[in-house]
Amino acid sequence: MIHRLAGVICGVCVVGATSFGAQGEGQKQSFEVTSTERVPFLPGGTIRLENSYGYLTVEGWDEPEVEVTVTKTTDRFYEPAQKQKADRRLGQIRVADERRSDKEVEISTLLPARTGFFGSVSRVIVIRSLVPGNTRGVTVDYRVHVPRDSRLDIHHHHGYVWVSGVTGDIEVNSHTGDMIVMLPDPGPYSIDARTRLGRVSSDFVGKTKELSQFLVGSHATYPSQSGSRRIYLRMGRGSITIKKGPPSGPFWKD
Repeated sequence: MIHRLAGVICGVCVVGATSFGAQGEGQKQSFEVTSTERVPFLPGGTIRLENSYGYLTVEGWDEPEVEVTVTKTTDRFYEPAQKQKADRRLGQIRVADERRSDKEVEISTLLPARTGFFGSVSRVIVIRSLVPGNTRGVTVDYRVHVPRDSRLDIHHHHGYVWVSGVTGDIEVNSHTGDMIVMLPDPGPYSIDARTRLGRVSSDFVGKTKELSQFLVGSHATYPSQSGSRRIYLRMGRGSITIKKGPPSGPFWKD
């Protein structure tokens, strides 16, 4: 069953402003809405995130459940009288979770697309996956807590990805942005990280090489060992950073 993330609704809030309108309509504002949901989940399962974009933070914790907090914010400013228009924009981006079993959950970002037909046939609303550049002027901030020994399979379109405190296998694919993975203990790990355009930096000793003489990409590997955890990271344009030790928080938001 697919559920919309609507456990706790914080409402639409003012998060920014520009100058007052020429006719005194009021100060232009950016609007946001936040929702939180918790899903029961057994340790050692697989968490899949599909079509996310913007800011994605995934952190391990000791609870037997997955908690997803989603904050959607309008990229542009609206006059107070345009609040309904802003609400519609925010509502066009949907985040849904599908609990496939006790040990598998998929969290997907979707948007509604209207398909028109000729004649008197009514329009049909089709739910389809998010595509790059089609975000309806809305930025999304995801904060996901998962059992520590979960396995992660993340497909992120663009933006920032931060993963910390997870001791299971980790696979992250992203088109554009920056990726930081904090590994909570020495391992053993089998690490394979690659960028097409950008740098890979790692606290783990292994092989790192530039993919061409023009430094357009890099590839870092850490030799696999018996019983090692698999860390597979891919970035199109941007950087990958792999760190040892406990996290100090996503620095790009400071």
